[in-house]
Amino acid sequence: MAASVVVALLVAFLTPVVVAYLFTRRPKKPLPANLPPGSLGLPVIGHSLGLLRAMRRNTGEQWLRDRIHCYGPVSKLSLFGAPTVFVTGPAANKLVFTSEALAPKQPRCLPLILGRRNILELAGEDYRRVRGAMMQFLKPDSLRRYVGTVDAEVTRHLDALWAGRRTVTVLPLMKLLTFDIVATLLFGLERGAVRERLAAAFADMLEGMWSVPLDLPFTAFRRSLRASARARRVLEATLAEKKARLERGESSPGDDLVTCLASLRAEDGGGWQKQLLTDEEIVDNAMVVLVAGHDTSSVLMTFMVRHLAGDPATLATMVREHDEIAKSKADGEALTWEDLHNMRFTWRVALETLRMIPPIFGSFRRALEDMELDGYCIPKGWQVFWASSVTHMEPGIFRDPEKFDPSRFEGQTPPPYSFVAFGGGQRLCAGIEFARVETLVTMHHLVRRFRWRLCCKKNTFVRDPMPSPLNGLPIELERRDMASTTPTKSSE
Repeated sequence: MAASVVVALLVAFLTPVVVAYLFTRRPKKPLPANLPPGSLGLPVIGHSLGLLRAMRRNTGEQWLRDRIHCYGPVSKLSLFGAPTVFVTGPAANKLVFTSEALAPKQPRCLPLILGRRNILELAGEDYRRVRGAMMQFLKPDSLRRYVGTVDAEVTRHLDALWAGRRTVTVLPLMKLLTFDIVATLLFGLERGAVRERLAAAFADMLEGMWSVPLDLPFTAFRRSLRASARARRVLEATLAEKKARLERGESSPGDDLVTCLASLRAEDGGGWQKQLLTDEEIVDNAMVVLVAGHDTSSVLMTFMVRHLAGDPATLATMVREHDEIAKSKADGEALTWEDLHNMRFTWRVALETLRMIPPIFGSFRRALEDMELDGYCIPKGWQVFWASSVTHMEPGIFRDPEKFDPSRFEGQTPPPYSFVAFGGGQRLCAGIEFARVETLVTMHHLVRRFRWRLCCKKNTFVRDPMPSPLNGLPIELERRDMASTTPTKSSE
């Protein structure tokens, strides 16, 4: 029954697209002779189904490596109805993250759900203006004041939902924690009805974030659009309240990200001061922050927990690092920015986790003009697709890439544009320091309070589109002061 419904939806979706393709296609200018090797496949469908199947089976990286074996690091294919050039390697990554001739191109559903003025959709001066505004709050000098706030959220979360439990499921709990941190620190929302409405709308919105953009009754995309509208109403009301508080002098720009963005001013042509970002831009980018701060950090911390369950040596080194930090603090005293600076080994573990299992599989750009890479032409209007994990697992860059080795990030850093879990160049993630604070504070309290073992015999994960461990990673918990001195190994 379920299969027949899926087939019916695919037919309903693809039939009008194919008909439109056949009856509206126009003669195009001849393609250049030096196109990359490869095939565009069938019209409209191209290679999309093959890549999606591979991602759901967690063989997406192998699917791309097979292409590289056949065609090299630059090849042409067709994805999601558009001619595409797949690129990999440091030089390609540099092009993707620095070239003004490449514009962002997200799946069609994302701007419809998150808003068209979000930072993922912007390029050029608009991108620099919005990113610069967000960095006013997300830069290290600002975030150092809020480590104690994050510490309090993590402590409250572990006391309420981990302590005293024999088993917990890690991924949904990590998502709940990161939502609470974003709601408190970035949106300034107190616990109560408003925050609960945002949480409910956000949960419904996520279900259709990566769905086929069919705005029809009973589709996941329609439900996600409606949930997005509810979340936006909450954020619009929050923004209006924060602007009013600023005007009355009852708040300051450093209170939270939304207040900070609302407070920023720029001169217009006549010398008047105006709001640097429009209300639409503030809300759209609050939506992006909500998704990015919730999903990527929760996935990272979940996979760190997953790895540490079977790596007692790495866990023991982390425990020593965090015990040493705790020695200098009074009972119950919150962590500080200086404490985070001393968690060097833990951050290397996080970076190695990101190298091996990056939350973002890859993304697209669109060529604004004819471009050249490795002697091949990328025609104007074509998509450019890159995938971080392929470069991350390149033996010529990372020795024994299948081995988990945090020392790769000690001392000498990887070559430029080789490790791109946070992007690079002008497209470096604006929230990298925020993610670092979330991750280090959470792991400090986890490894000092608990030991755990995996409940599932199969230690696998799938991508849909972000990596998700089997059953959300259920684990058996044990208080550290009751555990043996030797970390427990995961079940075989």
